[in-house]
Amino acid sequence: MTWRAPEIDRSHEPYVGDERTMLEGWLDYHRDTLLHKCAGLTAEQLRTASVEPSTLTLLGLVRHLADVERWWFRIRAAGEDIPGLYDADEDPDADLNAVADADPEETFATFRAEVEAARKAAAGLSLDQTFQRTRRDGSAETRTISVRWVYVHMIEEYARHNGHADLIRERIDGVTGD
Repeated sequence: MTWRAPEIDRSHEPYVGDERTMLEGWLDYHRDTLLHKCAGLTAEQLRTASVEPSTLTLLGLVRHLADVERWWFRIRAAGEDIPGLYDADEDPDADLNAVADADPEETFATFRAEVEAARKAAAGLSLDQTFQRTRRDGSAETRTISVRWVYVHMIEEYARHNGHADLIRERIDGVTGD
C-alpha cells in the first residue's frame, strides 16, 4: 500500500480571545493549513519541485517548518541546548533541499512532535519574556527579542510558506482552495 499524507481536520482561527489565545490560534490554523496542503499526496508528489526553476517541495516545507519550530520556540525562546533538525555544514538549507531520500512519514511525525514540543516550551513563557539572539554565523549583531515577536514571526513564516504550498499543490494535481 502506498503511503499518503494524512487528511487533517484543520482548526479554525479564533474570532474572540485574549492575545495569547489569538496568537496560538492563528499559529495552529497555519500549522494545520500546511498539512492540509499536503493531504492525500504520495511520497513522490511531496518530493516534487513543481514551480520551476525553484527546487522547493511540499516535503521540504514540512521539514523546514519543523526545524523553524524547534529553532524559535525551543532553542531561542526556551533556551534548550539541542541541535537543529537538519543541520548540515555543506548545505545550510538542507531542510529544504535534502528531500530525495527523506522519509515523508517520518518527516510528518517529526513535524507533529516538534509542534508539540514547541507548544510545551512556549506554555511556560510570558509573551513579554525576552532573549538575546545572535546571528547564526557568529557575528556580533545581537538583538533582544520577545516571545510575542516569536509568535508573530511564526505566523508570518507559515503564512508565507503556505502561499508557496498553494502554488506547489496546484501544480502537482490541480487542487486549489484555502
